[in-house]
Amino acid sequence: MLGLRRSPRIETERLTLRLPQHSDYTGWAGLRARSAEFLQPWDPVWSPDHLTRRAFSNRVGWSARSVADGSAMPLVLIRREDQALVGAITLDNIRRGPAQAGTLGYWVGAPFARKGYMREALQGLTHHAFTVLDLSRLEAACLPENAASRGVLESCGFKYEGVAQSYLQIAGRWRNHVLYAALRGDRRGRTGAG
Repeated sequence: MLGLRRSPRIETERLTLRLPQHSDYTGWAGLRARSAEFLQPWDPVWSPDHLTRRAFSNRVGWSARSVADGSAMPLVLIRREDQALVGAITLDNIRRGPAQAGTLGYWVGAPFARKGYMREALQGLTHHAFTVLDLSRLEAACLPENAASRGVLESCGFKYEGVAQSYLQIAGRWRNHVLYAALRGDRRGRTGAG
């Protein structure tokens, strides 16, 4: 659990990546509501209470517990110049032991898309995962037609690995996803065998 026990904070050029706080509710809910048409084609179906304060409070609690138990690192992206919440990124399904791996998921609000914020956040969290958390592999998946998501992954050094059939329910349907992974550079090809 190296590096996960204390509240994570990652600083990039323009962003602070940190755990969500109850005070983020208005910014988070407002951005998700304004970006619904932009986000929903790529998301699982939102529950009826998705944008409520109670659902967000549950998210804040889950985030703190996940960091404490070392299973995930759910972070919001805060633009430092004006403290605007621009999106979120989660390192989830952290597996220790021989795997030393985790899975990434992310979203950015429509007003902040195509401005390099997600690339910046992905690079910052990837560096943190490899250097502080000592992970060896990061995985991400997206819909094949999501050119923006594929582009950000590829620009951050993630390599295409294949297609997972019926990987996730998106917009109410089981959908195939393309799989990407990034490996910590000093572990590529190493097996530990003598």
